[in-house]
Amino acid sequence: MHQDEQHGPLAGFTVGVTAARRAEEFGALLERRGATVLHAPALRIVPLADDGELLAATRSIVGSAPDVVVATTAVGFRGWIEAAADWGLGERLLAALGGAELLARGPKVKGAVRAAGLTETWSPASESMAEVLERLLDEGVAGRRIALQLHGEPLPGFIESLRAGGAEVLAVPVYRWTDPEDIAPLDRLLDTTLARGLDALTFTSAPAAASLLGRAEKRGLLPELLSALREDVLVACVGPVTALPLQARGIGTVQPERFRIAPLVQLICQELPARAPALPVAGHRVEIRGHAVIVDGEPRPVPPAGMALLHTLARRPGWVVARADLLRALPGGGTDEHAVETAMARLRTALGAPRLIQTVVKRGYRLALDPVVAVDGGVDDGVDDRADDGVGGGADDGVDGGVGGGADGGPARS
Repeated sequence: MHQDEQHGPLAGFTVGVTAARRAEEFGALLERRGATVLHAPALRIVPLADDGELLAATRSIVGSAPDVVVATTAVGFRGWIEAAADWGLGERLLAALGGAELLARGPKVKGAVRAAGLTETWSPASESMAEVLERLLDEGVAGRRIALQLHGEPLPGFIESLRAGGAEVLAVPVYRWTDPEDIAPLDRLLDTTLARGLDALTFTSAPAAASLLGRAEKRGLLPELLSALREDVLVACVGPVTALPLQARGIGTVQPERFRIAPLVQLICQELPARAPALPVAGHRVEIRGHAVIVDGEPRPVPPAGMALLHTLARRPGWVVARADLLRALPGGGTDEHAVETAMARLRTALGAPRLIQTVVKRGYRLALDPVVAVDGGVDDGVDDRADDGVGGGADDGVDGGVGGGADGGPARS
């Protein structure tokens, strides 16, 4: 049986979830596929049932019915109808909406519209607001009154384009975003990201992405966060609008073709394993993942210090890495190279196959990469492949630690 069928494609990976809504469902989908999930809502949704701005917009609509209504989210549309009912305006609002051209952004919004006893005029196959805007402009909007249900995410150019076409646009803010009540989980998620303790970080709304960036900036950690997200952590967004604040900072993102949570999970299941290619090492098939190693299809949990060493060795499989460079990779730093030996012994025990990592006497350690995939002659047939049992366990004697080149002193993550 393939390892993904046994343990899930995300076994050994840690995924951060920033969602405020449907976070439990999202996390469960990831965990069912083997991931370790770290959840920290990046924001909080505040309903506007008692908000004067929403009440004023609702009164304006019932007083002068719009020609067009654009419904963007199911939860927002339902909340609006419920709030109107609480204000005693429910029937009048439904009558005003029922007489308008009602555009529903996607199938979930259509469901909410129909649950309210209304029928949508049209819904875009792409579920994209860009397609909604294109339809409206093609129809012509001059002199038309258009009610737009806002949903907390930016709609760049949408309202401006309608107004430029001669429309009167009435924005309907059904809820707003604010900071989470408890900021500590978000700070922990941020710190874990900076420490490269996450393999992927997910976003399901643009305000959540902006909130995390803003929190990092407030703590003076924005450059470090940008470096982590640009170089080491997979950033997965539910759609292109969600990705906008990240892309504006030069962060690359991946997005599913369908802007839904389930396709986003499927995409992560494809992307993360592809970033941890299998290596043939000492006769075994080895995948080095975020917090575990898959050895011959069997997940092997490895302590953080061991994973730091392993990621450093895997940056140049088969090449020797000096103890001094491995010491720099260990969490917490330090100056005693015996810490490397201790962490290496624990790593070998965790892997269950000690000969995966070879000791090169007085030089350091290397992954025992099978010769067929040696990189630039990186496998030295003459090295000592004995397990680290104290023989030749001294500090680096100054010999260049890399076969055919210097030891890699780069980051701990591959």
